[in-house]
Amino acid sequence: MRWKRIQSISSSVSSAHDFENEQELENMYDYLIKLIIIGPSGSGKTCMLHRFVKNDKVVKFGAGPRKKRIKLQLWDTAGQERFRSVTRSYYQAAAGALLVYDITNHDSFTSLPSWLKDTRALASPDVVVVLIGNKSDRNREREVTVNEAMGYANREGISMLEVSALTPHLIDDAFLLVARQILGKIELGHIDPNLPQFGIQYGDDGMYDWPTRGSLRGTFMWRKDYMRWSEYLRNAIKKDDNISDSNRGWGCLC
Repeated sequence: MRWKRIQSISSSVSSAHDFENEQELENMYDYLIKLIIIGPSGSGKTCMLHRFVKNDKVVKFGAGPRKKRIKLQLWDTAGQERFRSVTRSYYQAAAGALLVYDITNHDSFTSLPSWLKDTRALASPDVVVVLIGNKSDRNREREVTVNEAMGYANREGISMLEVSALTPHLIDDAFLLVARQILGKIELGHIDPNLPQFGIQYGDDGMYDWPTRGSLRGTFMWRKDYMRWSEYLRNAIKKDDNISDSNRGWGCLC
């Protein structure tokens, strides 16, 4: 009986140790990437962010030494775009950007060039931008066709997806696509994580070198203290997958 109890205690200690090891591994990453979400007011940027963080899951690509772990540091405008007051520090050293518009509002689409211009002027030298058509579940109210959006994306040399807050896997695809393309540029040598202007850091080093909430005057940032998530991405450029139509329903109105 005593042996069984000792065995049970030993097993519990071992399980606790394994859990601590798993937690430690979960907090480790190869790269820390600054990713901003931009676009006109009402396009659903914050809803996208909340949906992605709510899922909070680890996705694995590749195996063995080819596996890379990416931690995304996400920045949201917190409504500043309504007052045309998005600061330079918001764009500074951003390695990637989601350029979001509302497919049911053509005006939101026509405003995108100014957002893209600011991003390319103020973010990192080789910033990765992905065009996101939000609220795809409201297809009957559509004002921006897929062909029109794809034509704009092709002219600007960026990828394009349509998403909906009702289909979490599509939201995940948007963030993962940006991270995947950034990782590909790192591996090809187009981006050097050793240079701070690219907005990428190795491991946990320098995690808090970027401005805090207060210095951004209202712009908030999802940091390690608030939300944690890691994405395993393949150490190669993967061909972008086409996104199928989403289920129909009510869209995100924020």
